[in-house]
Amino acid sequence: MSDAVVCPDYIRILERKPGGWVLKKGEIFYNPLPFAVDFQDFELHYGISKQQVVTELFRLNAGKAGYYLADLRHKQYYYCGQLFEDVKTMLLQMGIGRTGFD
Repeated sequence: MSDAVVCPDYIRILERKPGGWVLKKGEIFYNPLPFAVDFQDFELHYGISKQQVVTELFRLNAGKAGYYLADLRHKQYYYCGQLFEDVKTMLLQMGIGRTGFD
């Protein structure tokens, strides 16, 4: 199984490990803007700091280890589970992605 996922820029994947939170850095494959944009600047684009995101994620599941999704646009947060495959499942439940190829 591949560990690659495609999701909108406002969705961030984070992992809670014993040492803290890890932001899974993505790769931009399409930018319709004629200039470079720092998509990692949460505050500039969505009016929320990384610390605020981590606080919300911690409240969601008491900081339990595993994968989380942060929908920065809608300020919604999700616990996915212990496996990266759980991230894909959650994205599908949110209507992001598809299960097969047409």
